[in-house]
Amino acid sequence: MNKILLVILAILLPPVATFLNNGAGKDLLINIVLCLFFYVPGVLHALWLVLK
Repeated sequence: MNKILLVILAILLPPVATFLNNGAGKDLLINIVLCLFFYVPGVLHALWLVLK
């Protein structure tokens, strides 16, 4: 998938970007929990997963 699209998606909808990049698994669960607590940690986690 296009990295630029995933980065934009990671900023707007972090769990969706995490799912598209890694599928359903522990990373998706971690990202959903981070997004529920605060939005910014979820974005940072999704960006880290997309860009690594």
